[in-house]
Amino acid sequence: MTIEAHLATLEKKHGVLEQELHSALTQPSAQDVHIADIKRRKLRLKDEIQKIRSSTH
Repeated sequence: MTIEAHLATLEKKHGVLEQELHSALTQPSAQDVHIADIKRRKLRLKDEIQKIRSSTH
């Protein structure tokens, strides 16, 4: 897998988590633990994306 393809996959996963977070935030029954988990996973992906981008430039 090329770096560009890997980045695209990570960005897609980040977008899916963004949608999942938005959905969880609009549901009154959403648990704080679930929302925090989504935010942590998004942050890890964002950090990985930034790390890859900085290493290729």
